[in-house]
Amino acid sequence: MQFYRATSFLFPHSLRRRLFALCLVTTHMPLLGYIGWGLATGRIAWAECIILILATMAGAAGALIGIGALLDPIHALVDARDEGDAPRPERGGTPTLPTVGDIIARLFAGMSRAAHPAREIDERNIAAQEDPLTGIANRRGFLAQLDTLPHARRRGCIAIIDIDHFKQVNDQLGHDGGDHVLGDFAARLSSQTRRIDLIGRWGGEEFAIFYQDAIEDEASWSLARMAERMRQEPVGRVNGQPISFSAGLCAWRGGPVTAAIAQAEEALHRAKRSGRDQIRRAERPSTQAYG
Repeated sequence: MQFYRATSFLFPHSLRRRLFALCLVTTHMPLLGYIGWGLATGRIAWAECIILILATMAGAAGALIGIGALLDPIHALVDARDEGDAPRPERGGTPTLPTVGDIIARLFAGMSRAAHPAREIDERNIAAQEDPLTGIANRRGFLAQLDTLPHARRRGCIAIIDIDHFKQVNDQLGHDGGDHVLGDFAARLSSQTRRIDLIGRWGGEEFAIFYQDAIEDEASWSLARMAERMRQEPVGRVNGQPISFSAGLCAWRGGPVTAAIAQAEEALHRAKRSGRDQIRRAERPSTQAYG
């Protein structure tokens, strides 16, 4: 370690060049001694000396190429780690090494073991929080996104949305058709909300939206525009009528989000009891709900 630090002034950003400089100096030490002796005694054969210099430089270059090739597995692993993945053959990585037990193989194996669990954990976390059918967050993912918001951004409106008569959708269009409707509806929500808003599949044919920094009027207008587009450009039809949705809204001002969600769900139930294809707001003011 001390020698590595002591030589870091030589090409600090290139280990290959530093190795070449060290190889060049060390392999030329006998030749430099010979030149010094020849100059001191006046007995130096310049033609032979030049040939020796060129041969020594060629040997140093060969040594550098060999050392660089031995270090390639480490470079491949570092590059792969920078990209957040383990080395793969198609990316020029080296997936396995001979079990020779040298320091390169040990270092490579250790870093590979460290890389794989981290990638697998990330993939599992993503899968656990994403709805595979629609590609948006599932209930767990939606709540996790809310939980990661800073306190100052926990202000807005929570909407719980339910596709009307979804059992009839499945009965008339089949389950594949129902899945297609769910996917199209999720895409419709994504395209008609802002980037700062959060959407998720709450479960079954229910979806959730968090309208960040929005008052109930703004959230209600947004949902009304979606409802009108559903009538004009339906994602499907049941009994000849465009598929519609019902929604419940509740303001959220940073208190327990479960309370706001419960009020939005209660407003949704009122909308469905009143005939569906409606948007209802929570009855109690948010100041009473969260204090």
